[in-house]
Amino acid sequence: MVADNSSPTAPPRAGGKGGGTGFVGTALTQLLRSRGHEVTHVSRYAGKDRISWDELSRSGLPRCDAAVNLAGENVLNPLRRWDYAFQREVVTSRVETTKTLAKAIAEAEQPPRAWVLVTGVGYYRPSLTTEYTEDSSGGDFDFFSRLVHTWELAAKIPGNITREVVVRSGVVLGKNGGAISQMLWPFRLGLGGPIGSGVQPFPWIHVQDLAGIVSHALETEGVRGVLNGVSPASPNTSNADFARALGSALGRPALLPLPTVVVRAVFGAERGIMLLEGQRVVPKRTLECGYHFTFPDLPVALRDIVS
Repeated sequence: MVADNSSPTAPPRAGGKGGGTGFVGTALTQLLRSRGHEVTHVSRYAGKDRISWDELSRSGLPRCDAAVNLAGENVLNPLRRWDYAFQREVVTSRVETTKTLAKAIAEAEQPPRAWVLVTGVGYYRPSLTTEYTEDSSGGDFDFFSRLVHTWELAAKIPGNITREVVVRSGVVLGKNGGAISQMLWPFRLGLGGPIGSGVQPFPWIHVQDLAGIVSHALETEGVRGVLNGVSPASPNTSNADFARALGSALGRPALLPLPTVVVRAVFGAERGIMLLEGQRVVPKRTLECGYHFTFPDLPVALRDIVS
């Protein structure tokens, strides 16, 4: 079963997931079905291969082998002011959906064998030099880190009734969605460039690899705990490196920086940190648990996306 802001479920027999019809959810659903799993989404409205959040709360979790939560309001929506009301939406769309799924799993007559939550690398403190593995501390220094901490706590289920995995995702790159979708036209017109100084780390992952990590976690019995959902090349990628690589993939210059003052004017100082600062995140346990990246290198990933 998988859940996102619509939501889904996945199995060799059956499964569920919240957040299944969004950018990442669509990629995950396609991958799981290609591997022979049935997928049910949890979304606002019931329908074919989907149940509603109300139905989940009222009737409980349908029988499934695994559950995934991808739900969450887009934090960097430039059309929304970063006020208290929007902040509450950002929190509720993540924490409350996770609590709902975790409660349904805990109360299920036959709980799923695996429960995967996708959060973010905002858990780790921005730094130009520090490298973070899955064992690094965080979750206690700003709105976003505390959000991830609370979000992950909401997924905890008493006892040992299911195998729990948290994937902390970096910036997700892919066709028809994610960060690239808002950048492509300026870059195609030769108006792209780094954000702010450009020296900030850029923790990234191709959407097919994020879906692949979740699928690997669902299908591999020994995988549990935190996995960093970033490319192996991510720790050595700066925002300026990303801008140059995207410009190169498009055959366009990438020399016009987006000034810091503009970023803060559009997104506010607190949200602007997500674009103006970054973390050097290493997928140490992700590699150790046997996942093999399809797109470990940025140039190859970007050529696939813009082709």
